[in-house]
Amino acid sequence: MKKLSLLLMLCLVGVVQIQAQKKIFNETDEQKEQRLAWWVNDRFGMFIHWGLYSMPARHEWVKKYEKMTNEEYQKYFDLFNPDLYNPKEWARQAKAAGMKYAVITTKHHEGFCLFDSKFTDYKATNTPIKKDLIKEFVDAFRAEGLKVGFYYSLIDWHHPDFTIDGVHPQSPSDASKYAELNKGRDMNKYREYLKNQLKELMTNYGKIDILWADFSYPGEHGKGKDDWNSLELIKMIRKLQPGILINNRLDLEEYDDGGDFVTPEQYKVAEWPTRNGKKIHWETCQTFSGSWGYHRDETSWKDNKQLLVLLIETVSKGGNLLLNVGPTSRGLFDYRATDRLHDMGDWMTVNSRSIYGCTQAPADIKVPENSLLTYNPDTKRLYVHLLDYPLQRFELPGMKGKVKYAQFLHDGSEIKMRSTDKGDLALELPVHKPKLEIPVIELVLQ
Repeated sequence: MKKLSLLLMLCLVGVVQIQAQKKIFNETDEQKEQRLAWWVNDRFGMFIHWGLYSMPARHEWVKKYEKMTNEEYQKYFDLFNPDLYNPKEWARQAKAAGMKYAVITTKHHEGFCLFDSKFTDYKATNTPIKKDLIKEFVDAFRAEGLKVGFYYSLIDWHHPDFTIDGVHPQSPSDASKYAELNKGRDMNKYREYLKNQLKELMTNYGKIDILWADFSYPGEHGKGKDDWNSLELIKMIRKLQPGILINNRLDLEEYDDGGDFVTPEQYKVAEWPTRNGKKIHWETCQTFSGSWGYHRDETSWKDNKQLLVLLIETVSKGGNLLLNVGPTSRGLFDYRATDRLHDMGDWMTVNSRSIYGCTQAPADIKVPENSLLTYNPDTKRLYVHLLDYPLQRFELPGMKGKVKYAQFLHDGSEIKMRSTDKGDLALELPVHKPKLEIPVIELVLQ
């Protein structure tokens, strides 16, 4: 029995590896790398979760968690009026923080659309604000030179044809009730709705740099690629926006190009993710606190050092960081988010050279204690991020004869260095730590 199970497992692994070579598009690896080049270089983006859930202000899944009906949730739609919404200020804060692109929720699971869609009345233009909030966002962020991305929820808890499933607010505790609850609901109609809205987003707002589809959960009482008609969707999206980047949540893993990057959410990866032994593009999406939408009473906010370590460590493993802000229902960034964006911006002003264009250090370079390394392969510069400031002597293992020059990145001041008998490189640091959360040493390699 064990031998048979092992044989079956090996066969399945073989199938997965073969399937992973299937492709949807006639794009070479080189062409894909060119398409993703700006994103790989920029490394740092802003996620924005905003919708009706900013009014109850107790998590973006509040409708699900509190099992609200459409009727109970309607009060938020009727009163939604973000009168202080100023996307120019949002864009300014994102740019000042060192972010290079932004992705906003055009529609989250609640089904409410921030954009003016022809296919629903459940949209911002029908609320007291009476505006296409996405159009203003796109114009403001483009004006600041930031790339623009759209998040679009595949899930829709408001639409009458979206079948009730395991994540729906009206999901029953008794599985036998699903058929009865879904009488009259037609996923074919919902699929057409989903397609029509994505077509609007891809045609009505100019060039869109990223589509962040969210999310698939195949299995019993779940939904996957067939429920969304994902294959046809991705073909349509790429036809309408040939240069766009698309995440991996359409449930098209059997295709090598079913998504441009993987999206580990709310956790640090142990190492650079791989597929069939090959390193792949990845972006971790993270929150300042425990909620994506504005959560008034949530208190587990990360401090500045934690956020900087998150950014640096992500780049040190070849990834991007998409850091989320949940604006209030009046359209402002929470003061705690504003404070943290400001502090990260102060650090990025003088240290962004260790982030942009950087990636994992070469495998033969050892990471010194209490530090993280990033590396720019074009300039051949290595960046040592000092998480705990050492005493005056700081040794780089095995780096004797490999460094031309050493300096602090924030002020370009020279750091004296000398070789040791063991083949290491010793740096002479000042006694007092520079006035930075995490000082960075820039090494110009031979």
